[in-house]
Parts: sequence; C-alpha cells; structure tokens
Amino acid sequence: MRSGEPPLVVHVIHHLVIGGMENGLVNLINHLSPTRYRHAIVCVDDFSDFRNRIRREGVEVYAMRKGNLTHAQLYSRLFALLRSLRPAIVHTRNLSGLDGLLPAFLAGIPIRIHGEHGWSTQDLGGENPKLCRLRKLHRPLVTRYVCVSDHLRQYLVQKIGVPDRLITRIYNGVDTGRFHPADDRSRTVVGGAPWGDEPRFVIGTVGRLQPVKNQVALLQAVRTLFRRDPGYQRKVGVAIVGDGPEREALRTFAASEGLAESVWFTGARDDVADVLPNFDVFVLPSLAEGISNTILEAMACGLPVIATAVGGNVELVVDGVTGQLVPSGDIPLLVGAVEAMVAQPSAAKTLGANGRARALSQFSLASMVRSYDNLYQNVLNRRRPSSAIASKVTDGQH
Repeated sequence: MRSGEPPLVVHVIHHLVIGGMENGLVNLINHLSPTRYRHAIVCVDDFSDFRNRIRREGVEVYAMRKGNLTHAQLYSRLFALLRSLRPAIVHTRNLSGLDGLLPAFLAGIPIRIHGEHGWSTQDLGGENPKLCRLRKLHRPLVTRYVCVSDHLRQYLVQKIGVPDRLITRIYNGVDTGRFHPADDRSRTVVGGAPWGDEPRFVIGTVGRLQPVKNQVALLQAVRTLFRRDPGYQRKVGVAIVGDGPEREALRTFAASEGLAESVWFTGARDDVADVLPNFDVFVLPSLAEGISNTILEAMACGLPVIATAVGGNVELVVDGVTGQLVPSGDIPLLVGAVEAMVAQPSAAKTLGANGRARALSQFSLASMVRSYDNLYQNVLNRRRPSSAIASKVTDGQH
C-alpha cells in the first residue's frame, strides 16, 4: 500500500454473477467510503456482466477460472496475485472462498476475514462431513468470521468449533430508498404477463431458479388452490422472476398442470425494484437460506411475506406480524397461507406495511455498510499499534 492510500480489501468469492451474496458485495463496495477503502474482487471461477453494477471506480475484478486449473495451479496464481496486490484485508466468502485463505496466509496478509452466507443445494444444512472437515481445516487461517444470521453463527460455534468471540453477525441490508411501496397499483411495469391487462392478485417470487429455492413448491400450492376453487384461476396470477437451471422444468410443470395462463416466467430482470411493488404478496419456499436479500427487498416494498421457516428467514419474517412462516415442504400449509392472503387483501396490506417499517428500522443498507465499516476499522486498528511501536523503536535507533 502506497503512503496516503486507503487500505485495499480483496474480496474472494466463487463467481460474480446475479445472486444474493454477490449483490450484497456490490452494494457494500458501492457504498463504503472511497476515502477509507479500495477494493478488488477475485473470482475463484469467473464473472459476468453483473460486474457492471459496480459503480465505484478502480475496482479490478480477476477471474481464476478454477475449472481449468489443478489445486496447485490455483493456489499458486492466488498467491502471486495477492503478493502483487498486497491488500490490508482479504475477505473470503462461503465454501469456494476458502481457497483464498492459504494463499493469503502464505502471502503474509495479516487480516483474513471469512464470511458464511449460506449453503448449497448439495449441503442444505451444512452437515456434509467432508465439507465440515474442510471448514475446520481452514479455521486456523481465519482471523475473523462474519455471518449473516444468528443461525449461521450457531453453526460456526457448534459444528465448526469457532470461538464465539471471533464471530461478528452482520445482517444484509436493503436500499429502502430504491425498494419502496408503489404509489399506485398499476400493472404497467409487469406488461407481458400471460393474463395481459386483466387485474389479478399477484403472488410473486424472485430468485435464481435452482433446486434450493424450490419454486416448484409455489406452483404446487397454486395448483392445489385452483383445484380447490376454480374461481381463483381468473383472480390470481403468479410471477416467477429469475433464471437458472430449473427454468425449463418449472415451465414444463406449469404447462402440464394447466397453469400456463396464470404463471409468468419473467426471466432475469434488472428492474426488480420496479417489479416488486406490483406484487400483492411475496413467497419464498426455499429449502435453505442464509439471509434472503429478496425477502428484505419485498419487505421494503411493503409486501407481506410467506416464507419457509429455514435458516435466517425466521430472523426476518415475524410470523403473524409481517407475514407467515411455514415449514419447508409443507404444501398444505403453504396453500393455506397463500389463500389467506388472497381472501383478505386488506389484512395482507397491513402485514406488508409492518414489514416495511421493520426493514426501515432494522435492515437498512446504511446499517449494513456501517457494520462492515466498523468491522474493518476494528481489525485494522488492532494491527496499527504494533506498527506504530515498531516505528518508534526504529526512530529511536536512528
């Protein structure tokens, strides 16, 4: 680090593509003061044009493309890059980010923060013995842990053996200025839905279309609702926002169950902040979660939230106050929750207003940024006294 420059933070992640964790990283970089930190992102795999959402100038993004390398080659390249960049902090995230810890240690980077943001479909509860051993093996290389929920904090303590004093819990934050309730209930921004301009009670979800998000459970619930009362088929519309490997399977299921005229697959969208306020209820039927950015965005938009009681969801949704929590995989209870919202829209709006107030008071983007700033300053300040003492000793010798 050249004299007078802010400290460099290198963020190591799997890939920089559309995703909740990636969106949180971009928000953090865009909102932390440029006079306090510089940033670089190292992707163990690769990046997409999602990188263009970074508004801060001078943020380099590097791709290691791990799939083309042996472990030795990957570690060698990471080591060389970190030695060249000489960051003050290396901040790794999730399982793939662990690959950055040993190279950072060998490169002499004294501050190595590791963040846990949730698990993959292949390891929904973080119980895979091999992956637990891998996390434990890297534990001595981490100087500080960050997790996005109390659920993950307990996991780190109980399963990985991390001392609680080394863990900081920082909730994700939502930009409550960008995500806000609609001034009216026009459907113009969701033009293209199969029901056209016909007014519908819109049940929406946002997220990558992958098994862990379990969007098929929402379709199963809607199918059951329509069979119970065919009249709902002309009153209710479903919007599934996002893209991913499950898209064709979900479309096929919707078509085979006679839902094609009621379900809109929007694909990936850059205007989620405009689309969300046009929903009437937000549903997240995931099998596992860290902390869901989409729940926070829905709350900020004044939507009631129905979510499965997994991971950090229970820390966001207050059952009966801002929405409803249902057990994962319990389709009958999910159907009941959805039907209650459709049948009592005024009560649903009250839940949504409560959610907006909760997002403002406890989950603002400003609060998240301030918490990371405090964390970075805390770990940096712990390094500075020894440097200052060494400097005084050297001056005294001269």
